Amino acid sequence: MIVAEELYKSFKRVGASRRKPAHEQRIVAVNSVSFKADDGCITGLLGPNGAGKSTTLRMLATLVKPETGTASIDGYDVSKHVLQVRQHLGFMPHNAGIYPRLTARENIQYYARLCGLNRKDSLQRSGELIEQLTMTKFADRRANGFSQGQKTKVALARALVHRPQTIMLDEPTNGLDVMATRGLRDIIRQLAADGHCILFSSHIMQEVAALCDHIAIISDGIVAIEGSLNEILGRTGQTDLEDAFVSATQALSKGDDE
Repeated sequence: MIVAEELYKSFKRVGASRRKPAHEQRIVAVNSVSFKADDGCITGLLGPNGAGKSTTLRMLATLVKPETGTASIDGYDVSKHVLQVRQHLGFMPHNAGIYPRLTARENIQYYARLCGLNRKDSLQRSGELIEQLTMTKFADRRANGFSQGQKTKVALARALVHRPQTIMLDEPTNGLDVMATRGLRDIIRQLAADGHCILFSSHIMQEVAALCDHIAIISDGIVAIEGSLNEILGRTGQTDLEDAFVSATQALSKGDDE
C-alpha cells in the first residue's frame, strides 16, 4: 500500500538571482499531493508532462526527499525507513537505463545481487522473470541495440527481481508498439490480481481508463481529483475521462485564481 499526505517539493530555478525574493528563485514541482494506492489494485497517476508525476514517484522511491508532507510504502515512512521502503518497492523509472554491454540476463542478475539475493537465488529469479516476461529470444544478447520494448522488459524484470509487494511504473509504455503495450498491460493486470500494489504513471487517457481501478489526476503539482473512473465521471458530470480531466483541471485553475 502507498499513502501520500501533502507531499511538497520545489527545485532551484536555473539562473536564479539573489536579488529576487526566495519564492521566485524556486519552481514548485509537487504542491501538497495526497492520495492512496491499495494492494490488489492498479492506481493511475494521470497528468500531462511536467505535472509533477515523476517527482512524486521519486519521492515515494526515496530518491528525492520531500520538503514537507509524509508518505509510506507498506507502512514504512519514506524519509525515516529508507532501506525498508526499498526492500518492499520495485520502481521502474521513466526511460530507465540498462547497461548496454551486459546481456538482458546479466542486467537482471546484477540488480538482483544489489538487492541482496545470493548468486544461486539471483540466477533462479532471473530465469523465472525471463520466462514470465517472454524474454527468452534475447535474454543472452547484449542490451546494446535492444528495441524500446526489449529495454522495457529488462527494466521491469529488474524492478520485480526482489519480489516487492509494491510496484511503481513511470510512463512504462512510452515508445512501445501496440503488441508490446498489450503485453505489458497483461503483466500489470496479473501482478495486481496476485495482490500487489501497482502505481502506474501515464499521460495517456485511454490507457489509464482501460487499466486502472483508481485514478488520481495531477496538474501543476496538485491532485485535482481522485477516485474510480465512474466516481470521477460522476463528480465532473462528464462521460469520458478526457473531458473529466479538462473539467477537473480547469476547476482547479479557477480555484487558484480566486
